[in-house]
Amino acid sequence: MKSKSEQTKEFILEKVAPIFNSKGFKATSLSDLIYATKLSKGSIYGNFDSKEDLAIKAFKYNVDLILKPLRTQLEKCTNAIDKLFTLTNFYRDYYDFVLNKGGCPVLNVASDTNNVNTKLFQVVKEVAKDLENRLSLIIQDGVDKNEIKKGVNSKIVAKNIYSMIEGSIFMAFVHNDKVYITEMMNHVDTLIKEQLMN
Repeated sequence: MKSKSEQTKEFILEKVAPIFNSKGFKATSLSDLIYATKLSKGSIYGNFDSKEDLAIKAFKYNVDLILKPLRTQLEKCTNAIDKLFTLTNFYRDYYDFVLNKGGCPVLNVASDTNNVNTKLFQVVKEVAKDLENRLSLIIQDGVDKNEIKKGVNSKIVAKNIYSMIEGSIFMAFVHNDKVYITEMMNHVDTLIKEQLMN
């Protein structure tokens, strides 16, 4: 059973996370937070150390919310190749999935905080690196189990695939065209089939 304080924190995050994601750290005002939560300034900041602390937790909340379906799908996979194709299938629908949530939180917060808020930008870098590392582990596991070709450098391949994913997301939202993502996922599928599969 969650305490009242934990429930209040979750409620605040649920209400303010989409605002931070769509408007950005600097543009999100206290009045935005009060309007969204219907709580006073004291009630909001009584549960978080500062606006920055709230923004960091909201960013992590957004990432968890968006990636939860992917984690669920990956848990059902029995081998590395299935996991990689599950990843590309997830991102094929990513544009529509995050559109009404304010867009991609990693891309949004990285763009919003670079050279503006060092602490928040560092958190984004850590999350992005964690996602890349998880991808590398999937690939390396595939190499170790002979599901992926021997000699494949899992770290380099993960960097390349993650860069292609984030780059296509950037282009899709700049041009309001999800084809950038779907075509890139087709390209990644070809890469998997031709360069990774035994």
